[in-house]
Amino acid sequence: MRTTTLYGIPNCDTVKRARAWLTEQGVAHSFHDFKKQGLPEDALQRWLAEAGWETLLNRKGSTWRQLPPTEQAAVVDAVSAAVLMRRAPSVIKRPVVAWADGGLTVGFDASAWAARPR
Repeated sequence: MRTTTLYGIPNCDTVKRARAWLTEQGVAHSFHDFKKQGLPEDALQRWLAEAGWETLLNRKGSTWRQLPPTEQAAVVDAVSAAVLMRRAPSVIKRPVVAWADGGLTVGFDASAWAARPR
């Protein structure tokens, strides 16, 4: 049986809220820390295919904002976004959750998560 996996970085406030929500709701899950455990290539490819690079790329975060404008402008498709995400996983919108039922969500939305089948 698959388990729910939450991907992110531990000091991100949204990830903290998401982890707390999963625990409060009794959802068994594991946590994958991008910074310590790296970014699994198979997971990144799945996320790009299912969620799309535009959804995965966090253009509001400090990592993106600190990139030089030329690097930002170079991200024009899934291939260029994936290159950046591999180099700087903090540009990925968090959390990414691979649910036990095979579903995938990007970002934390308590009401949408509560509506998910258990």
